Amino acid sequence: MPQSWITPLTLRAQTVRLEPLPAHHAPGLFAAADPELFRHTAQHPPEWSVSGFEREIASVSAIHDSVAFAIVLRSTGAAIGRTKFMEIRPEHRGVEIGRTWIGRAYHGTVVNPEIKLLMLRHAFESLTPTAIRAQFTTAGTNLHSQTAIAKLGAVREGVLRHHRIATVPNSSEPIVRDAVFYSLLAAEWPDVRRSLESRIAASRKSFA
Repeated sequence: MPQSWITPLTLRAQTVRLEPLPAHHAPGLFAAADPELFRHTAQHPPEWSVSGFEREIASVSAIHDSVAFAIVLRSTGAAIGRTKFMEIRPEHRGVEIGRTWIGRAYHGTVVNPEIKLLMLRHAFESLTPTAIRAQFTTAGTNLHSQTAIAKLGAVREGVLRHHRIATVPNSSEPIVRDAVFYSLLAAEWPDVRRSLESRIAASRKSFA
């Protein structure tokens, strides 16, 4: 199976669009972010500046078997976060959705459900051949992320203990992380899609 199974593209919803992650979005990402967003992850920029976000974009975009996206608010054209297809395994028709962060002003809104609908629909409906598995991984300490993934309808598969040594903002000591794994299978996607569409319809009414 060719390595071009998942390629850079633009995915559009009503509120946001996902576009290949370009360096010119660094100022927008810097404005949307805050260090607390990266407390549970090693994906923070090497320094807290526009230049730091430019370097982080370059680093993330260079990771093998992944496609990175800027999360862009369609009403303003501003980047408000980023996400990735990663751990792309075309021979097994599997992919992980991860390295996602969204500016705090957009937490609890229609933004995250729209992102997940766009990416999962692409994986399970648009790829040739379509995916049979989508995976999510989060830190054992990140209870907010675990709740959000479970709400999506993903199945918790287990914990890999001491899976990664990570650095975090404002800390000189590395931290040993557990990793919690979740998945969605193709057979589960229709029910998850209906649930996401209902959440989006309800959230959009209150989104400003």
